[in-house]
Amino acid sequence: MLKAADIMTTEVVTIRGSATVAEAVKLMKDKNLRALIVEPRHQSDPYGMVSETDIIYKVAAYGHDPKQMRVYEIMTKPCIVVNPELGVEYVARLFAQTGIRRAPVIQGGLLGIISISDLLSKSDFVEKPKQLFIEDRIEVAREEARAICQEKGDTSPECAAAWDAVEELQMVAADQRSKKQDKTTL
Repeated sequence: MLKAADIMTTEVVTIRGSATVAEAVKLMKDKNLRALIVEPRHQSDPYGMVSETDIIYKVAAYGHDPKQMRVYEIMTKPCIVVNPELGVEYVARLFAQTGIRRAPVIQGGLLGIISISDLLSKSDFVEKPKQLFIEDRIEVAREEARAICQEKGDTSPECAAAWDAVEELQMVAADQRSKKQDKTTL
């Protein structure tokens, strides 16, 4: 299984929170980047992140002066971070559930950054798709069933079919558990 450390980008560009947004924009343009990691101020301070979206949505959209605004005013801090040992499927799920596009890879210190571009171009999910654990599949099916029922109504045939799919997965999980118990009792 590929891990975050296997596909992350190790050449990370950082910036101080006290830098101006204009300095961040220049650095992003010079390095052709979409986000910068914001350095912690001290040992126990978390990492932050400033992205092109932060700059456009929080500075340009309101006519603020990027030469006067500071990175710390618009950054996300603390940001979601990834452990280098995390499997790429779980990184993808983390990104999907939180709506983020990139995250610093940290273990003790900053090791790299992983993005959806890394997941798409460097992971092997096309060649070797990973089957989710049955419990994960059940949770996904539950979320889908809730969404369908909310959209179509609790008494709709689509809602009933979605919950039937959840129950089928739960039966498969129960069957797998009983087979495991049979093997261990022998």
